[in-house]
Amino acid sequence: MSPDEQLACYRDLLLQWSAKINLIGPEVRRNLEAHFEEARQGGEALRPRGEVLDFGSGGGLPAVPMAIAHGEARFHLVEADRKKWAFLKEVARRCRLRLEVHGDRLERLAGKLPKEQFSLVISRAVGHPESWIPLVEPLLREGGRVGLFGGTPGGVAIPRFELDGVVPLPRGEGHALVILRKVPRGTDG
Repeated sequence: MSPDEQLACYRDLLLQWSAKINLIGPEVRRNLEAHFEEARQGGEALRPRGEVLDFGSGGGLPAVPMAIAHGEARFHLVEADRKKWAFLKEVARRCRLRLEVHGDRLERLAGKLPKEQFSLVISRAVGHPESWIPLVEPLLREGGRVGLFGGTPGGVAIPRFELDGVVPLPRGEGHALVILRKVPRGTDG
């Protein structure tokens, strides 16, 4: 299956399932192509390689389009909601994607995953980064990055992380990808 076919497969499944369960809201449905473009631009900025963790995956934005565009990376999607988890499993199977879907909460899963496994952690508008980044910090390699889709620049100060960039996203003001980089112990001030 080509990347274009995979994206069409994902779009079709997303719209079909959203008619039955709450995967995406009306704003996302109306602006789906802009959300796909946001994922594409984020992928260009982050260049995912190796193992990538996305949590609070919901309907799969931005992780699924990024996984399609960056087939060399292996994406781990974490989603606690059983219906959304089932949707993501169906997307992986039907669209033939390298996705590992974890039906669990990050707090429980973090202790089960190998340390320093991930080169990148991404999340879209999930809670307060100050509370969840410390959970993923042990899972992230030195120099690994965290991509906060929908983040606001300058508002995140996390021990062992430094601001590595801010990428404006296509949906306008307030929509940015904030990139943090994990720094070696003793260099975070």
